[in-house]
Amino acid sequence: MKLILVVICTFLFTVGKSHAQKQYDFNAVCQQAYQEITRLRISSGEALIAKAKAENPNNLIPVLLESYADFLVLFLNEDPAFFKTAYPGFLDKINQLEEGPSNSPFYRFCLANVRFHRAAVAIKFGKTWDAGWDFRRAWLFIKENQKKFPGFVPDDLLYGALQAAVGTIPKGYKWLAGLLGMRASMTDGIKTVRNFVYSNDPWVKIFANEANFIYPYLLFYLENKKEEAIQFIQQKKLDLVNNHLHGWMAANLGLNNKQSVYAIGIINNRNKSSEYLNTPVWDFEMGYARLFHLEIPEALRYFTAFTTAFKGRFYLKDVYQKISWCYYLQGNMTAAEQARQLVLSRGSTDTDADKQALKDARSGNWPNPLLLRARLLSDGGYHHEALALLHGKSDADFEQEEERLEFVYRAARIFDDLGRDEEAIKAYQNAIRLGEFRKEYFAARAAVQLGQLYEARGQKAEAIRYYQQCLDMGDHEFKNSLDQRAKSGILRCKGE
Repeated sequence: MKLILVVICTFLFTVGKSHAQKQYDFNAVCQQAYQEITRLRISSGEALIAKAKAENPNNLIPVLLESYADFLVLFLNEDPAFFKTAYPGFLDKINQLEEGPSNSPFYRFCLANVRFHRAAVAIKFGKTWDAGWDFRRAWLFIKENQKKFPGFVPDDLLYGALQAAVGTIPKGYKWLAGLLGMRASMTDGIKTVRNFVYSNDPWVKIFANEANFIYPYLLFYLENKKEEAIQFIQQKKLDLVNNHLHGWMAANLGLNNKQSVYAIGIINNRNKSSEYLNTPVWDFEMGYARLFHLEIPEALRYFTAFTTAFKGRFYLKDVYQKISWCYYLQGNMTAAEQARQLVLSRGSTDTDADKQALKDARSGNWPNPLLLRARLLSDGGYHHEALALLHGKSDADFEQEEERLEFVYRAARIFDDLGRDEEAIKAYQNAIRLGEFRKEYFAARAAVQLGQLYEARGQKAEAIRYYQQCLDMGDHEFKNSLDQRAKSGILRCKGE
């Protein structure tokens, strides 16, 4: 009788223990939830997460998916009220994930991703030091997982992206990378992501939404393959209508590649269903697209909608600057000055664009209206219209030294965009000569553009010389971002 009782108790204890054991099951419901979240159908994704939890309370993959949802909402909308509850929630998720079996490849994979999500959100909300340590933890988790489970393909996407990012940390932040113990190769990182994107592994299909979002950015900004990034989006036939994450990425890259018409088409044609995350970033992008064609009333409407709905800090000063420019170009100086006061009082200076907007507002100066119009048209891809504005002008037509410098630089960019390389090279060199020791960004950007021109020609030694010239220039506008572009260029030329 005692023996029977022992057997029964042992059986019950074993069953109970098995019941409570945590696991990582990326099942069909979780996969569907991930797809919805990475299309920015957040509510639908959260409903599927709840279903997955109900079906298996011990499954920890839904915790990872909750992290994805919170990350995307916070990263795009920057709502301080949501941040107060969601940011501490990342630590709760980490604690839950640590209860899982450490012998599973998903253990460190999940922890690395949630740490990365927390780091990215922390940057948005000014917690730079916390972000650095979370970034380091993500890096260490994913590196260790690579060693323990070298055949676990899902690692490759985050690992490659982190490698590329660490490999291009600007010189001014190298001390931080050293302190955090992070060393990596940009080239190896991009190669890892590329191999993932084009792999036939079943996991690649599951994580395709994320991979097809990250890879074009790496192509565009780190490899300077802007046209290839746009072509990738088109060749992959990404759904820019029903996947808002991909649609926003494509519109954003289109604008930064001076393809305003392309961006406008994406924004207008996206699925307008209320099932998608309501985010003001669409108004932000459309405001720029309209401003770049000097459609001032339309630009004002979208920028105003953005500032009304957006609760965050990033690019807010930049947008108020653009609003002030709209009124300035309309001749409404009262409204222009009011908008400029908002540049001084709203937003943060975490981005180079916001820093520049604040600096311009504090100066009390207004840009030359002719050069401003030419700049906007050029930035929107309306190169012939921009060139027509400058036709018949020379640097001698401008009284102030900074205006003469800007004229030469603007002409160089327009020539460059029109494929008139020799005229562009001469104008860029002139811009460097005029502005090398000034605080404006024109000379440094001219050096980067020359580096890219010579790199495209295969003249790598000459390209490196100009990239290095950018790095050697002292403090100037957009120093960090331009240095990162220059460093990326040198790494590409050296194959590092």
